[in-house]
This record gives sequence, C-alpha cells and structure tokens, in this order.
Amino acid sequence: MAEEIEWWEFDDADDLIDAVVGDVSFVIESALDARGQALVAFPGGGTPKPILEKLAQANLRWKNVTIIPTDDRLVPVDNPLSNVAMIAKIFIPKGARVLPITSDAADHKLAGNAANARLSDLHWPPDLVWLGMGADGHTASIFPGPDLDDALNSGKDVRAVGVAPDPMPPEAPVNRVTLTAAAIAAARVTMLVISGAKKREVLEKAIEQGAKSDYPVGRVLDKVTVPVDIYCLDD
Repeated sequence: MAEEIEWWEFDDADDLIDAVVGDVSFVIESALDARGQALVAFPGGGTPKPILEKLAQANLRWKNVTIIPTDDRLVPVDNPLSNVAMIAKIFIPKGARVLPITSDAADHKLAGNAANARLSDLHWPPDLVWLGMGADGHTASIFPGPDLDDALNSGKDVRAVGVAPDPMPPEAPVNRVTLTAAAIAAARVTMLVISGAKKREVLEKAIEQGAKSDYPVGRVLDKVTVPVDIYCLDD
C-alpha cells in the first residue's frame, strides 16, 4: 500500500480546482527544473475538464511537457468519448506535446500492444499520474473483466494494455487502452481526484481492503509506494 495517503477535502469546487492546479503546476515545474522535461498522465472525463482548463492557463514551459492520457477509449479522435482529443484541445495550443495511446487496431489486445510500444519510447517514469475513479471503483480503465489480471499484474516493462470491460460501462460501452498498475506505480507522484460521498465511501473501502479489494482502485493503490494525495469534493 502507498506509504502514506493524505486526504484533502473541499466543499467548494473552485477551491478544489485551485488546489489541484497549484499542486500539479508545482510537480511539473519541479520536473522541468530537475530534468528539463516533464511527462505527466492526465485523466479524461467531466470531473477533470475544468481543472485541466485552468491548469492550461498556468505559466509553465509547456513546450517541454509531454502529456499522455491515463487511459482512452478505442474510438476515433473526433468522437466525444476520446480522452486524448479533450486533452489535446486544451494543451496543444499551449505548446505541450500530447501523445495518444490509442491506435487504429480493431482488436483491443493489439491496440494495447501498440500503446505499450509507443510508451516505451518515452523517458520514464512519469513525473505525475493523476487518476480518477468511477462509482464502480475502477481507475484509469482498469475494469473488472477478462483483462483485469493483465492490467493489474503485468511486469514493470508493460506500460499499457488493452481491456474489454465486463460488464461494459453504460456511459461508454467500448473497449479501452489503459496504463497498467505497474506504470501507475512507477510514477514519481500519484494523485487521485473524486467528487461525492458515494465515491468517497467506495474509495475508503477499497483502500482498507488493499490487495484483496473487490475494487480495482484498491488493488492499484496497493502497488503504489509513494505518498498519494486524494482530493475529494464533498456533496
């Protein structure tokens, strides 16, 4: 389990946004100062979008920042379900490099192999992996289903895999590519942003259960060895 988990609780969305933007900016600036470049993994979806939009306004050397999605849906980039399209729209105008992890491969396993090959060309480990969590306890696109073991237990050299969730999430019933638990655990900094009492209840239970959790997020966080900051917006 992560060495230390710190909860940051907010009852105002703007306060949470400001806190996350400040902390992510600090991580990126520190990486740029230390290594001249930064590699960060950002989530897609509705919760992160206003945070990402405000983060893009930060006065950072974006041209030296590479951004990858923590996961993505196997859809064309002009599809509203595309995480990388949302991230690219926000950050490419700032000069950042936004790297897709999806491909045209019809088979999710082949798409995962292609994503893994693409990520193998990057400087590693990531300076930051920013996770979200679904109400069902998935994180990134590490879902229950036939590919769960690959996503959770692949070796350190496997940075991404393709997954076919079972059951399919009704809001986006498509196959995915996701960072593996090993790739997430490799990050220099790990953070998680959630909103609502129901998600908090799931996350607290998942953390308590650890490696044997019914929820993928609990099993992922069990593999993380750096401190984890959890930002939670209360209902």
